[in-house]
Amino acid sequence: MKTVAFHTLGCKVNQYETEAMEELFEKSGYTIVKEDDLADIYVINTCTVTNLSDRKSRQFIRKSKKINKDSIIAVVGCYSQVSPGEVAEIEGVDVIIGTSERNKVVDLCEKAKENNEKINIVSDIKYNKEFEEINIDDIKSKARAYIKIQDGCNQFCSYCIIPYARGPIRSREYEDIVLEAEKLAQAGFKEVVLAGIHVASYGKDLKKIDLIDVIKGIGSIDGIERIRLSSLEPTLIDEEFMKSLIEVGKVCDHFHLSLQSGSDSVLERMNRKYTSEIFKEKVDIIRKYMPEAGITTDIIVGFPGETESEFEETCDFVRKINFSRIHVFKYSPRKGTPAADFKNQIDGNIKNERSEILIKIGDKLLNNFMNRFIGKRLEVLFEEHSNEDLECYEGYTTNYIRARVNSQNSLIGEVKSIKITDSYNDILIGEI
Repeated sequence: MKTVAFHTLGCKVNQYETEAMEELFEKSGYTIVKEDDLADIYVINTCTVTNLSDRKSRQFIRKSKKINKDSIIAVVGCYSQVSPGEVAEIEGVDVIIGTSERNKVVDLCEKAKENNEKINIVSDIKYNKEFEEINIDDIKSKARAYIKIQDGCNQFCSYCIIPYARGPIRSREYEDIVLEAEKLAQAGFKEVVLAGIHVASYGKDLKKIDLIDVIKGIGSIDGIERIRLSSLEPTLIDEEFMKSLIEVGKVCDHFHLSLQSGSDSVLERMNRKYTSEIFKEKVDIIRKYMPEAGITTDIIVGFPGETESEFEETCDFVRKINFSRIHVFKYSPRKGTPAADFKNQIDGNIKNERSEILIKIGDKLLNNFMNRFIGKRLEVLFEEHSNEDLECYEGYTTNYIRARVNSQNSLIGEVKSIKITDSYNDILIGEI
């Protein structure tokens, strides 16, 4: 029996691509085992957003080789794309693939083993203009499925390595997206999540189509009850966009808009394409059409030169927007990005302090948001058992709050209206 194990770091796009590579191995006769198990091949799908991501990738490469010294180690993804030479120097690495040509992973691993050679096929991603099809036929999740519709980013924010790791924007053909969504509906999936590196730019390279066209196409498919959007650029939101979402009728009232900072001066240094005022205008438009929408965001603390006053501006703005949830990241210099060379890099202790302050603000906002729904009824798509209790089920509301109920009947894959009775930590408690 041939075996392969995967370890995935980073975003939902990486997770989608790992699942697609798993399927390639399965079709070639391999059995997927857990990452800590003995395997013939270990595939590490890497992230390079932070230095910590790079370090975790290196740690798992070394760990895998210790589990089986005779195994083939394949390193793929963003870290190997940006730093192929660094990856090549790690003892035990046999195959190096960047963020393209991952559909060759099986053949390359087998070739490396057969010929006892190290293979590196990383090429310059900036010249890649075509969306690489790497599809999933057999989704392993139970209720929701991701569809990758786009790759690459042209934004070049001053702190971000992703445009260098993923290359320019490439959009998947509309017909291929809809076909995958139809297959998912036939397989019983009720929710699809449209994923990509910069979803808001979908269609800009195809010219005659945009994200709304994709949403409408999927919305017309029988069986698909929910369409969820992954992270969006705030500038995409306008009255026409929201009216279109309402017309489709299946789009979840949850929007992840990456703010990064509530200070205009910091946003300018970050090379973000909006001000705090513009961001608020976009949120107001969303709430005009979807009053109970969950608005989540990412915040970077400790960006080079961030003063105490600028940090306070961010805290005040976060409260003003009244986010449902915030994800806080401490700035990590990425070699090759403009911000890594900025003066006035912030001390690590200050980053830690600011992170803790913002996390506490975020916890309070989440608690306030959840408590709004106690006594109300919400629709939940149930995805799994809770804590191995076979009569306790968990899933997500349309506005992306985790909810839990008890039921003697299986709820996995079902959309149910539940009455919210209480909240506990970040989970709503309800009853059918």
